[in-house]
Amino acid sequence: MPELLETAMLICFGLSWPINLIKSIKAKTAKATSLKFLLLITFGYLCGIAAKLVSHQINYVLIVYILNIAVVGANLVVYFINRRYDAATEIAE
Repeated sequence: MPELLETAMLICFGLSWPINLIKSIKAKTAKATSLKFLLLITFGYLCGIAAKLVSHQINYVLIVYILNIAVVGANLVVYFINRRYDAATEIAE
């Protein structure tokens, strides 16, 4: 039961990341995005993954952690792409 509840939490929390990713891609700006926040979330997911590995609880919950960190990773990539857009826009002005 704990794994099911942990998975439910991760799914609920993780559903926001694809939405944020699409918004960031469309916005083409990093001005409203916090790099510190994205890195903190990444660290949290890494800690969750490490906890599963250290405790030898390798199960379906680990897959949800990996999916979530992959989408947050995509958000990080888009953040840096959007920072380039912002820099190019500032030069053009």
